[in-house]
Amino acid sequence: MWEVIAAVGGLASAGISAAGQAAAGRAREDEAKLTAFNIGTEKEMNKIQAFQAAQARREEYDLATATNVAAFAAMGRDIGADRSVQAFLERQKEILGQDIGRIQKQTQFQNLSADMQANIERLRGANERRAANIRAAGTLIKGVSSYAQTRA
Repeated sequence: MWEVIAAVGGLASAGISAAGQAAAGRAREDEAKLTAFNIGTEKEMNKIQAFQAAQARREEYDLATATNVAAFAAMGRDIGADRSVQAFLERQKEILGQDIGRIQKQTQFQNLSADMQANIERLRGANERRAANIRAAGTLIKGVSSYAQTRA
C-alpha cells in the first residue's frame, strides 16, 4: 500500500516538475521576445536621432552659409559673379552632403546590428523553450519509469 502511494506521489512530483520546466521555458522565450522588441524600439529611436542630427547639420549649414554670404557681401565681393565665392559655397554644400551621408550610413549599420541582435535574441528564446520542453519530457519519462519500477 505504501509503495503504491509512494509511486503515485513520485509520478505526480515528476508531472509537476515537468510542468514547471515547460513553464520556465515559455517564460524565457517570452523574455527573449520582449528583449527583441526593446531592441526594435531602440532601432526606431536610432532613426529619429539620425533624422534630428541630419536636421541639425542642415540648420548649421544654412546659418553658416548666411553668415558667409553676409561676410562676402560686406567685403564687397559679388556673390553671384565671384567664382571663388561660388566654389567655396559649392564645397560647403558638398561637405553637408557628405556629413548627412555619414549620418545615414552610421544609422544603417546600427539598424543592421539591431536586427541581428533581435534575431539572435528570438532564436535564443526559442532554443531555451525547446531545451526546457526536452528536459520536461525527460523528467516525465523518468517519473513514469520510476512508477513502473515501484509498481512491479
